[in-house]
Amino acid sequence: MLVLARKKNESIVIRDDVVVTVVEVRGDKVRIGIEAPKEVKVHRREVYDAIRQAEKRAQEQSDPPSEPPAE
Repeated sequence: MLVLARKKNESIVIRDDVVVTVVEVRGDKVRIGIEAPKEVKVHRREVYDAIRQAEKRAQEQSDPPSEPPAE
């Protein structure tokens, strides 16, 4: 994990098309702004995890049950 120190209004760039900017620092909370192309999905970690869980459940329900090999 890369750890960077940034102050308010300072940014980091990811690839050539994603910019993360510190918008506000208040106590132990930091607000960030993210500029990215529309095709780049950006989620909070808990939302991302919930989406992945839902996709996994949907995939498991659509997979046909496996049958034992014929003898």
